Amino acid sequence: MTNIKSRRKTRNFSNRGTSSGFKRRSKKSKKFSSAINPSLLIKEAVIAEQTKFTPSQSFDQMPVNFKLKANLRNKGYGFPTQIQQETLEPLIAGRDLVGVAETGTGKTGAFLIPIIENLLNDPHQNTSLIVVPTRELALQIEEEFKSLTRGLRLFSCTFIGGTSVGRDLSRLRKQNHVIIGTPGRLLDLTNRGSLRLEEISILVLDEFDRMLDMGFINDIKKLIRSMSRRRQTMLFSATMDNTQKTLINSILKNSLEVKVSSGNTSSDNVEQDVIRVPQEQDKFNMLLNLLDDDSFEKVLIFAETKRLVDKVSKRLNQSGVATEHIHGNKTQNYRNKALNKFKKGQVQVLVATDVAARGIDVIDITHVINYQIPLTFESYIHRIGRTGRAGKIGKAFTFVDAA
Repeated sequence: MTNIKSRRKTRNFSNRGTSSGFKRRSKKSKKFSSAINPSLLIKEAVIAEQTKFTPSQSFDQMPVNFKLKANLRNKGYGFPTQIQQETLEPLIAGRDLVGVAETGTGKTGAFLIPIIENLLNDPHQNTSLIVVPTRELALQIEEEFKSLTRGLRLFSCTFIGGTSVGRDLSRLRKQNHVIIGTPGRLLDLTNRGSLRLEEISILVLDEFDRMLDMGFINDIKKLIRSMSRRRQTMLFSATMDNTQKTLINSILKNSLEVKVSSGNTSSDNVEQDVIRVPQEQDKFNMLLNLLDDDSFEKVLIFAETKRLVDKVSKRLNQSGVATEHIHGNKTQNYRNKALNKFKKGQVQVLVATDVAARGIDVIDITHVINYQIPLTFESYIHRIGRTGRAGKIGKAFTFVDAA
């Protein structure tokens, strides 16, 4: 990685609940409550080879169109992941499905590949709507769809907040085989009479548990009620809350459940630990000491509030750490630029609220740091899932106020 550090020399730091060698803080920090037991955030990584999935066939051997196979080969996708292999044929056959798999295991391809296959067979009867919780995830899915459909004359459009409604209305006048969006913008376009959901036959709810957690349940119910010709529904996520099963059962018919992971445990590819913060220590200085280590090459830091994200990012930049930040109050253009700089290694650190826990597709994030304990264990799972991808071992640290 390009050397973007220009600060002091690395200091020794022991991360196993210790805090020696740090400056005292001038002000007593505020406590942030969480129901998560810190002991759950300590875990050794499992070597990927010990749990590696071995596909029984390549994409070339699977029942998909030869043109789609060519695009898969061009992207370097020779073999399916487990979630892709176990869901492909049922989804092509039109089954409703719940797919649960850890972040970074190919869930996006798991629903896009059968959607594209069915579009190639009948582009007029298989229009799909993909609903996601965040703008970043929507844009990531559209990018993947376009790369998988290169030269196939299949078209998509993304509708998210923070963009021009007028331009969205214009795009809806064109042919779209796949529509991707966040609930609020999709419902707005539906209420305007521009998005005709009764003409859409396939529904995908990606990261459905997160959408329910974020309060989108009523919006999703309204969207579903408008899809009078819906023939197939797919729900995908890295976690599944048992309290949501009643709603899930009301959405799906004769559904198949495919669980590649338990849905409630953290990634085996991520080494996890906590950093205990005594009252007399300055947590920000502890963070700086972590980032001084050369192994912290590409770091994603999470904070619970937009205000704290702004504050941490500003202080890191003032301390000589190349940093960008994103949260819900930033324009989509700003968020895109910040994320691209992080992807390209132009900054060492990206600070974010949970808006970044879904939809950030950066395979070489070395560390995830929770500046505060997340409110839920599900949020924690999605956060640390940003590292330890593509067979690599990642590391996740969580700051915890010492008792």
